[in-house]
Amino acid sequence: MADNTFDAIVVGSGISGGWAAKELTERGLKVLMLDRGFDIKHKVDYADSNKPPWEYPHRGGRTQKMIEEYPVLKRDYPLNERNLSWWCSDQDHPYVEKKPFGWFRGYHVGGRSLMWGRQSYRWSDLDFEANAKDGIAIDWPIRYKDIAPWYDHVETFAGISGSLEGLPHLPDGKFLPPMAMNIVEQDVAKRIKEHYNNQRWMFIGRSANLTAKIPGRDSACQFRNICSNGCPFGAYFSTQSSTLPAAEKTGNLTLRPWSICTEVIYDKDTKKAKGVRVLDAENNQTYEYYSKVVFLCASSLNSAWILMRSATNIWPEGLGSSSGELGHNVMDHHLKIGASGDVDGYEDKYYYGYRPNGVYVPRYRNLPGGEKRNYLRGFGYQGGASRESWTRLVAEYSIGAEFKDALSEPGKWTMGIGGFGEMLPYHDNKITISKEKKDKWGLPVLEFDVEFKENEKNMRIDIMNDAKEMLEAAGVKNVNAYDNGCEPGWGIHEMGTARMGKDPKTSVLNSNNQVWDCKNLFVTDGACMTSASCVNPSLSYMALTARAVDFAVKELKKQNL
Repeated sequence: MADNTFDAIVVGSGISGGWAAKELTERGLKVLMLDRGFDIKHKVDYADSNKPPWEYPHRGGRTQKMIEEYPVLKRDYPLNERNLSWWCSDQDHPYVEKKPFGWFRGYHVGGRSLMWGRQSYRWSDLDFEANAKDGIAIDWPIRYKDIAPWYDHVETFAGISGSLEGLPHLPDGKFLPPMAMNIVEQDVAKRIKEHYNNQRWMFIGRSANLTAKIPGRDSACQFRNICSNGCPFGAYFSTQSSTLPAAEKTGNLTLRPWSICTEVIYDKDTKKAKGVRVLDAENNQTYEYYSKVVFLCASSLNSAWILMRSATNIWPEGLGSSSGELGHNVMDHHLKIGASGDVDGYEDKYYYGYRPNGVYVPRYRNLPGGEKRNYLRGFGYQGGASRESWTRLVAEYSIGAEFKDALSEPGKWTMGIGGFGEMLPYHDNKITISKEKKDKWGLPVLEFDVEFKENEKNMRIDIMNDAKEMLEAAGVKNVNAYDNGCEPGWGIHEMGTARMGKDPKTSVLNSNNQVWDCKNLFVTDGACMTSASCVNPSLSYMALTARAVDFAVKELKKQNL
């Protein structure tokens, strides 16, 4: 096999790309995995994995210089001193905002799998059937039964901790033992369940943090809660800790960082992809790589960017654009809204370590047989209870021994929950390629025309009011409801730019994540999503990727690709 020829090419090394590489190599294919950024070696390159806040010059916060240099990242938590090098430069990687969109990216091997929140939930048929039942957009081409075995597959390997709850709209999975809720969370959960007559629930989040050692991984979670600095214990799922070692173990993987995939090379005669064209981010040279099959896993927005730049001599809007849907239907989750308050009576109680997980309140609005609201779909909450730390203000003191003594004791208990709401797929929420602005490498950038609409705005009223009501019903005091505003992108759950469907006239991909217009090209990241649900989507990306690889390999063996 020539140096530039492989059985398969995977573009992107994040959650989806890592899974594609693992599954393809384990089935015997020689695979080239490309990432546009720098390499990060597991453990070796986690420079700050054991660094406490007080060892940072600014205690892990942000400086005025950082705020000036990162106008996008400053909008939310990614701008911080702890892992700033893992978030891409706003100056090197600009984009155009026709409407506000906060695009928080990590351009390096492993992508955002190193920095993600690790919340991992299955979808149900409530989600897969929603578009069809509501008459919104198009119907999903799959149902829960089609993906359930693949949820089993990825959960077992990734290591998802969680509790079995028996909720039909939030299916249970193959879980490791759940993390424990603390005493306040347990009591609040009990009171919510009683107050709402078992119609609302609160339990520990389902998280990709190991609570028990599993084969191929070093150890269980140490409850340090600095996961986004990289875990030297390999105790949460990331490409580096999980899928990349598995792929490398086969001897079938070639990893090439600093490789910006600029287009898919399309053969109009065979109607197949021949490979990809790559710009080396270090030397600015262009290279071509060839393969039998290509998996685009560059993230929802970047995979669409690659498609829009490909086969434009045949389809002016790009490869996969024959339906008119490429780049459209951009979705995210809306958040920054909820409630919090004080909890009395537990001053003699504390908890173990720094749990890297919180509680979860699953969707209860607009469920079958329930009350219908003035919006479609629903929302869930994430949050938790804790005691204030030494960073709190002690009003009675400002200096001296008494001040230090006061801060050596834990502060009061507080409890908060924040909502994650579903966003509908709107055709006019779209990305296009800018005709004017370019990035550091002279490549045209994306232009965003995306907004939350009336349905999301109506939902936010319930998210805020319900949060306050639930906490007060559970005995939380001085409850403050808040809506801090949100713009698309802040959920970091971009979806929908190359949606799956049943008809090539209305979708970019078929039920197996194949591009309708190019049968050996697959897209398995967030671009493929037909709707957004209200739960975190990463577990679904894993399952859909593993499922698509299984299909692709079988089709290769049949010589159908």
